[in-house]
Amino acid sequence: YYVQPNQDFFVRATLYSTEPNLMLFRDTCVVSPNCHDFMTVASDLFRRECVRDPTCGNYYSPGNRIVLFKFRGPIYPRVCLQCKILACNRYNYSFQRYQGYMTRGKRSA
Repeated sequence: YYVQPNQDFFVRATLYSTEPNLMLFRDTCVVSPNCHDFMTVASDLFRRECVRDPTCGNYYSPGNRIVLFKFRGPIYPRVCLQCKILACNRYNYSFQRYQGYMTRGKRSA
């Protein structure tokens, strides 16, 4: 997709599964002008569900089966987006990240 500078870019990930107890979590998302290097010149949009970029906006879906967010188009002529999205069982309380996400979600609600 092509996005002009200062234009909003929307990203959506949908979980298609017949398993009703699965849910999605945004873990990490990074943008970089170099598709082969997400460390040197890169910007975090979010890390471990915490927003790091002020232009990044979150949208929540009922049932947590859709992850949707937006961010403002960067100043670079080309950027690459790398995201890590987790799917887990909503009743697996031993899942360490699940516990942290649920606690953080309740506080921010």
